[in-house]
Amino acid sequence: VQLQAYGGGLVQPGGSLRLSCVASGFTYADYVIGWFRQAPGKMRVLISAISWIGDNTYYGDSVKGRFTVSRDNAKKTVYLQMNGLKPEDTAVYYCAARYTHGSSYVYTKGDEYSYWGQGTLVTVSS
Repeated sequence: VQLQAYGGGLVQPGGSLRLSCVASGFTYADYVIGWFRQAPGKMRVLISAISWIGDNTYYGDSVKGRFTVSRDNAKKTVYLQMNGLKPEDTAVYYCAARYTHGSSYVYTKGDEYSYWGQGTLVTVSS
């Protein structure tokens, strides 16, 4: 089971990035996917999650209205479109997966996720 997050980089405040989380080694469509981030000196937090079929999503208050999560199970990829980026969005972003037995429930705690990918760094700075 492997997850890999891609798409990080340096962007100016107000700019946009799209992160991708690509999976291999398991039936991606059976898993809820969460996006977490960890800023320097801070704890890792969940910012978004999407159910296995995409009918249920979660957004943290800090990103609501600016970030959009989506998935393409045929491509085994979940996307995080990030618009209106702010310096406080600077962090390492991780994706994680949890088997959901066909439920549309989205998990909101890090220890509820079983598989983690390597992170991708997003830096928002002028």
